[in-house]
Amino acid sequence: MSGLRKADAKNAYLDVTYGKKPFTGYPYLLAEYLCHAFGLQKHQKLLDLGCGRGEFLKGFIDLGLDGYGFDQSDTAMHLCPGATVKVGNLDSRLPFEDNFFDVVYSKSVIEHFYYPENLIQEAFRVLKPGGLIISMTPDWKYNMVSFHSDYTHRTPFTIKSIDAIHKVVGFVDVKPERFVQLPLYWKFKSMFPLIWFVRNFIPGALKSKFKFVRFSKEVMLLCSGRTPPA
Repeated sequence: MSGLRKADAKNAYLDVTYGKKPFTGYPYLLAEYLCHAFGLQKHQKLLDLGCGRGEFLKGFIDLGLDGYGFDQSDTAMHLCPGATVKVGNLDSRLPFEDNFFDVVYSKSVIEHFYYPENLIQEAFRVLKPGGLIISMTPDWKYNMVSFHSDYTHRTPFTIKSIDAIHKVVGFVDVKPERFVQLPLYWKFKSMFPLIWFVRNFIPGALKSKFKFVRFSKEVMLLCSGRTPPA
């Protein structure tokens, strides 16, 4: 396969996986939730690592952060024309200087690599002292049946392993948690018994057309940590 075909394949992966799915309001709501949860401030420099189509990067930009993206595809450039989006190999050294970013964010990225610790090490390098990493990935406990429906998935994570990989790289104040992708639940934690019931007693929940049912089952891991202060 030539270099040109490899580049085309990287864009085709996004087209096949997400291209036919319309953009929704969810990326902005998640960005808003994370900004509030972690106290992110306007004009902080945020890198969306593996930014894909760019919808989450756009959410952070719309909330006032200075957005940067890096991906193997150039698709995000079309949605975020005002952002600094660079294209390259996520397996190699990131094209950013040391101690540059306040925040490095990734969603559904680290599970695509055989050696995800390399990517997290690069995130550590480009973060300022005291900088924040936010990593989101499917929770193997709840996604083991569907995990390999995406043929590019390589490394599954549990709540223990995502905690360990951040600590091994050198992050401190590491906090892993299970995360339900339902904005209504973020506001009303009292809904958990209903989510638990749906998760455990509704057959075929992962294939449901109803988002509340599907995302009650499709639990993510959200792990945060900081580089040591100067």
